Amino acid sequence: MSEAFNPLDRVRIAYTEVGEGTPLVMVHGSGLSRAMWRGLGYVKALRDDYRLILVDLRGHGLSGKPHQPDDYRMQLVVADLLAVLDAAGVTSAHYFGYSFGARAGFSLAATHPERMLSFVSAAGSYRAPGRSVGRLFFEGYDEALGAGGMRAFIDGWEERRGIPVDAATTAAFLANDPAAIRSYFRRVELEPGVDEQALHSIELPTLLLAGTDDRRAFTDSERAAGLMPHARFVPLPGRDHASTLRPAAGVVDVVREFLASAAPQPSQDRSDGLTQL
Repeated sequence: MSEAFNPLDRVRIAYTEVGEGTPLVMVHGSGLSRAMWRGLGYVKALRDDYRLILVDLRGHGLSGKPHQPDDYRMQLVVADLLAVLDAAGVTSAHYFGYSFGARAGFSLAATHPERMLSFVSAAGSYRAPGRSVGRLFFEGYDEALGAGGMRAFIDGWEERRGIPVDAATTAAFLANDPAAIRSYFRRVELEPGVDEQALHSIELPTLLLAGTDDRRAFTDSERAAGLMPHARFVPLPGRDHASTLRPAAGVVDVVREFLASAAPQPSQDRSDGLTQL
């Protein structure tokens, strides 16, 4: 494991590198960690062709876990990602984000497009979240976290779903610090998102993925594809938010094809170090 430190507030961000080639930053969703990419088979599928940089978001995995909502402002999350790139000696990289990881990717693309070679958004949105946490998990999640921690959160989520949460996801959520996750969710609900006008100026090659049963992400991804100059939307039939990336079959080939098409030409390759800035 490697680590980077956010220059704005010194929060520690944990990341792991796997494989060789053009860098590909991979960022998980809420309540999960960088382990999801290995567990779902994406590391195995991509490591032979890319230098994978697997990041734990602040408040998650082995990264620092501050307890105040303002510690989870998107400005700080973007600074975390830039700090990881700097620590890894990477000028620019492909970016693959799921759910909140995709939301962070939109903000990174809007503010620092020069650090990205391309952008893959899976189950993501550029819009202001606006009560999305309750819709995604269950209303009353904040009270559950405050009263009973992560176990109460899982119980409430399962009750709303009507079926058990899978073992891997349950383990990932139970490993979290409930006070940190509670603060993270509180801040997520306040974020303004990325203005649609800003999407017009994001010229990165972009692949937008969303399940047909994930209505908000589907609608927002389709909309973003119409606003971004070099974006393509690929619907994933029969998948909802939780199953966007699982199984990897049917998704990873689309991602590999896109990344290959977005590969920089040799004369434009800026991936070998900060000395090329």
